[in-house]
Amino acid sequence: MRLTTKGRFAVTAMIDLALHGDNGPVTLAGISERQKISLSYLEQLFGKLRRSNLVSSVRGPGGGYRLMRPMNEVSVADIILAVDEPIDATQCKGKENCHNDQRCMTHGLWTSLNTKIRDYLTLVTLEQLVTSPKVKNVSVLQDLRVHK
Repeated sequence: MRLTTKGRFAVTAMIDLALHGDNGPVTLAGISERQKISLSYLEQLFGKLRRSNLVSSVRGPGGGYRLMRPMNEVSVADIILAVDEPIDATQCKGKENCHNDQRCMTHGLWTSLNTKIRDYLTLVTLEQLVTSPKVKNVSVLQDLRVHK
């Protein structure tokens, strides 16, 4: 599976949004500062997350982003797929043309791995990540660092 920076950053940003969204919309500038992700990159990611109905934007002073669905209804797979990240370990992107325009010997293995990964990421919800003690501890440390 090729999970690139785009997928990792999207999941991280969504966790940050969920952790800080109790007090109203969360700004991308705030996420950027806490997570050290470029603001322009976040703008691109949140455009895709908004089009996938995972977040909504609030304009004007005090604006930002908020989750559109309850955290227990947003899976890690939803987030990754929303930002156009394929969950695919095959070289051929499932086209079965990876060995001289034919299916390779290990195609079935990688396809099965894709299914296992997708199934696992579908089971992991944003709520599970946000309520994890380890995630909460990291968030507290990040907030302290930002507010120094």
